[in-house]
Amino acid sequence: MKLLNTNVLVTGGASGLGEATVRMLLENGANVTIIDIKDLGDQELQEKFAKNLKVIKADVASSVDIKLAIKSIIAHFGSIDMAVNCAGIAPVGKTVGKFDGEYTPHPMDLFEKTIRVNLVGTFNVVRNAAYAMEKNSPNEQGERGVIINTASVAAFDGQIGQVAYAASKAGIAGMTLPMARDLAKNGIRVMAIAPGLFETPLLASLPEEARISLGQQVPFPPRLGQPNEFAMLVKSIMENPMLNGEVIRLDGAIRMGPK
Repeated sequence: MKLLNTNVLVTGGASGLGEATVRMLLENGANVTIIDIKDLGDQELQEKFAKNLKVIKADVASSVDIKLAIKSIIAHFGSIDMAVNCAGIAPVGKTVGKFDGEYTPHPMDLFEKTIRVNLVGTFNVVRNAAYAMEKNSPNEQGERGVIINTASVAAFDGQIGQVAYAASKAGIAGMTLPMARDLAKNGIRVMAIAPGLFETPLLASLPEEARISLGQQVPFPPRLGQPNEFAMLVKSIMENPMLNGEVIRLDGAIRMGPK
């Protein structure tokens, strides 16, 4: 599917991998709607592409919020052709460990929040976006839409303290194929990207020495991934009609150790 004049929804587009994806899409002539609970950090980007960029503050796991957001996008741009889900959280906590200074079982509210934002939120956006995409006219390849979700290498190599995060991302990986099969008759492709260690706001909070050390764990290139490299893969998936029902690891060949 071509990006020029395409209408794309990006969750978590206010920062990190999502913001890089938004920038790539706008620079390739797409119209973009960001759904995030935060404001877009790059005001210059918003001013430069004012006619092609819409920002909606919403909770991805709220049925009401997303239904209203979808209606708003269609009213503004006319359709939704693609959706990229980057919204997510990454709390740390062992199955049994220290929480707020006390040794306890993993708090259920923290586990449930992680699943709610990362997995339930992704599915909530997909189900509503796909419903809108079904109404699109097919292109010459028979495509009506493309959906790209963000998993993680933690889905396969979850580390100590990542039990909630790994579970949420494994759920995203696991629903990729059945979702693609569900939507195949409608001409809607579904893919997932599983990033490894990337230079995101989460890692940016670490000391530079720690970031360098993490990057050196990557076989090649021995560094942290850059958000624009994630966006490059998003572009390739969108433009290649044979990519469907698969999870692509974007990780420089890293396989995460226990910690």
